Amino acid sequence: MLNQLSPHHYHTVLVWYLVQHSLSSFAKLQQHFGNCEQATQPHRFSEWSQLGLHANHLKRLAEFQSPQGQQQFKQLLDQVCKHSDFILTPEDLGYPTQLQPYADRPPILFGQGQAQALLQPQIAMVGSRKPSPHGRQVAYDFAYYLSEKGFYISSGLAQGIDQAAHQGALAHQRTIAVTGTGLDSVYPAQHKQLAQQITQSGAVITEFLPSTLPLQQHFPRRNRIVSGLSLGVLVVEAALKSGSLITANEAANQGKMVFAIPGHIYSEHHQGCHQLIREGAILVDHPEQIIEDLALPTQWQTQQQTVEAINSPPSLPTHLIALYQSLDWVGQDIDQLAQRHPITTAALTAQLMELELLGLCLQQAGRYLRCRPMH
Repeated sequence: MLNQLSPHHYHTVLVWYLVQHSLSSFAKLQQHFGNCEQATQPHRFSEWSQLGLHANHLKRLAEFQSPQGQQQFKQLLDQVCKHSDFILTPEDLGYPTQLQPYADRPPILFGQGQAQALLQPQIAMVGSRKPSPHGRQVAYDFAYYLSEKGFYISSGLAQGIDQAAHQGALAHQRTIAVTGTGLDSVYPAQHKQLAQQITQSGAVITEFLPSTLPLQQHFPRRNRIVSGLSLGVLVVEAALKSGSLITANEAANQGKMVFAIPGHIYSEHHQGCHQLIREGAILVDHPEQIIEDLALPTQWQTQQQTVEAINSPPSLPTHLIALYQSLDWVGQDIDQLAQRHPITTAALTAQLMELELLGLCLQQAGRYLRCRPMH
């Protein structure tokens, strides 16, 4: 639960509320005004009508300016604070680095649980809501193995494969759920206890405001976040028309590796996986193959050194925290890092060297990346 919102978060939530979760309208307003604070100055509301926004958004703006509209928004803010442990925008240091490159990244994330979990190396696992018993067991086993190796398992909190993946990763307290509703509700309702278990060591996140219903169009949006957070996406079981294929396509469009587990050629449960493999997904029958194919530095498999929270790890000097949080598990060159850290190249190089000596950074082919997860 949050006590109150910062001014930045308040104005971001207000714009997100007024445009009713529209990514395109939000982007138009940011481009025109520069930031949400300027967009929500009362004397500038008249400019909204010049930007080609949807009529519903302009209507919501007009309603907001009435006393009743102000009261409704205040009630929404109360719900946001009540149900959120943290809020992150792309301007915040803790916003997931792996989402930053995408034009359709969520302009705001509401979360319950541990915000630092979002910065950890993640592998997404998705699949059928009505899997076979075999598929459910495979999802559990793969999640168990990969989480034991230090990876967080991200999925969508749905029934079936999602549920089994979360449960397998909970054995090592490393899983993240992305939902298609507001945080004031859990969908499906029977996963309320599962969501509570996830927040103890991981996180449940959404881009949707409280009172948002589980509408069909929300789940493809959720899927882009699941794949965007991950290093790669594993499809365990999927029929030809499965929603899991949407996540796989999102991952491919984002340049992520897509893995699929094969099955019997006559099994309807595996037709989607077989189609993905035909289209170039990587066939895997053991979780270690995923680690190998991602070609990640895997010192954490033998070096499970304990570091506390990502915001204040005891072995990490204060002046290195911002740079460490900018690193991801894919790698960035010195120019990319310099864009986010306006210090001299010499100072930046020196800090990277310090992180390497601490065992928290690795240089591969001119790119700098994290080399073990925080615990």
